[in-house]
Amino acid sequence: QVQLVESGGGLVQAGGSLRLSCAASGSIFSINAMGWYRQAPGNQRELVATVSSDGRTNYADSVKGRFTISRDNAKNTVFLQMNSLKFEDTAVYYCNLHMGEYRSGWYIPHDYWGQGTQVTVSS
Repeated sequence: QVQLVESGGGLVQAGGSLRLSCAASGSIFSINAMGWYRQAPGNQRELVATVSSDGRTNYADSVKGRFTISRDNAKNTVFLQMNSLKFEDTAVYYCNLHMGEYRSGWYIPHDYWGQGTQVTVSS
């Protein structure tokens, strides 16, 4: 079984910074992607940023230039450095681990989620 444990959320003023961490444990494939998603009240969960095990990154347009995702493969940990935070960044942030395997030619995805951590930006 895979478990994700998040930390680092909190309350910050607009323009401030926060750093989120997420540690994965359990049976983890060496090739995977880890990332962060967020969900504000009344909104759907949306992608914030992802990073693959070979270091490729992907960001939502709304956070480009402000957020930086990184990972420590040896510790199966992903980080999200959030700078220049805005009120609209307020949401519950969820860590995601995506893995996949092929069985009889079919790609079988496996997605795991953390419990979520609240980020509140005061204006």
